[in-house]
Amino acid sequence: MATVSPSWNYTLHLPRDPRAPGVARATLRTVLAAHDLARLTPTAELLASELLTNAHAHTEGPYALRIRSMEPDRLMVAVWDADPKVPDAFKEGAPVDVPPEDLEHGRGLHLVRACADSLGVSGSRGGKLLWAVV
Repeated sequence: MATVSPSWNYTLHLPRDPRAPGVARATLRTVLAAHDLARLTPTAELLASELLTNAHAHTEGPYALRIRSMEPDRLMVAVWDADPKVPDAFKEGAPVDVPPEDLEHGRGLHLVRACADSLGVSGSRGGKLLWAVV
């Protein structure tokens, strides 16, 4: 008899601290290992790292990592922050231009777009949730 794993989700609330993205990545690795999804770790960690780093660098308040199971072997990685401004890379119809090689910053969201199966944004005046599916 086949069994169906129940869906699950985790939310890790993070303080405005430079160590927070590292704590979130470690938590993500632990969650994926616990759910036998370690094979998704490299891509999921890259996506989370880029989204978390942007939240830390470009917003003023706390932020949160959200991890949600989807259909078998799929995962949504999302980061919430209190700033309602949506990054250009997440806007509908955004160009998929590759940043210049000599650019010191600005490659993170390009990596997210390239590595995610799909991505999107949910937002309101209370903040935004940027999400990517692995």
